[in-house]
Amino acid sequence: MVGAGGMLGRDVMRVAGDDAVGLSHDELDITDAAAVAGAVQETGPDVVLNCAAFTDVDGAEERPLDAMRVNGQAAGIVATASPAVLYVSSDYVFDGTKRAPYVESDTAGPVSSYGRSKLAGERATAEANPRHYIVRSSWLFGTGGKNFVDTMLRVGGERDEARVVADQMGCPTYTGHLAEALVRLAASGDYGVHHAAAAGSCSWYELAALAFERAGVDCRLEPIPTSEYPLPAPRPAYSVLASERGHEALPPWEQGLDAYLAEREVRA
Repeated sequence: MVGAGGMLGRDVMRVAGDDAVGLSHDELDITDAAAVAGAVQETGPDVVLNCAAFTDVDGAEERPLDAMRVNGQAAGIVATASPAVLYVSSDYVFDGTKRAPYVESDTAGPVSSYGRSKLAGERATAEANPRHYIVRSSWLFGTGGKNFVDTMLRVGGERDEARVVADQMGCPTYTGHLAEALVRLAASGDYGVHHAAAAGSCSWYELAALAFERAGVDCRLEPIPTSEYPLPAPRPAYSVLASERGHEALPPWEQGLDAYLAEREVRA
């Protein structure tokens, strides 16, 4: 697996067990085709899980070439070198104008540089290797890296009140649950595009409110529209995912939040 040092990658390595080989960014530059080919040849995997990514959504607006190089071009490099490959993509490949859950066959139309780079990675992966899995997920959070829930808990501990966007909807997905799904899928031979996200949906405001409630944080939350919290990168207003391929959704987002908070407490 590449991207083993990231938030999702760490959980994938934990789920995959001792037989898996994981390489972090420091150990392998996935934009270096020769280095990637050499690493695959040396480790001899049946399938390579590509969890490496440029994940800074707002940073991608300021550094679009860097985002495209990692999320797009490097995805093709990894897929070319791999006997089979799984590429982790994003709900941000959609424009957010649909008002029913997006399924695998829906037309992508990203509104941000980050989304465009992930769609480019999907296409590069599919073009380079017919034995590919492309897995779109949504609003990831886990103990292995920075995420929205962690940020809100920090803010809630520092302030008496906070304002959170309430008109963007998605499927907050715990990386521990997603990792289990990725490892199962990678062994299935069921190639193609897949959606894998938590069951249910909510807004950022609803996610923050439940996180505060579950964690016992005393901070007043004010719901606000996106227009009152401008960011460099536009976000899809609605990016809820579902699967038309018969996949069951991952455990509900509330259950994922509870698992995350429990793990976070153990690590504290």
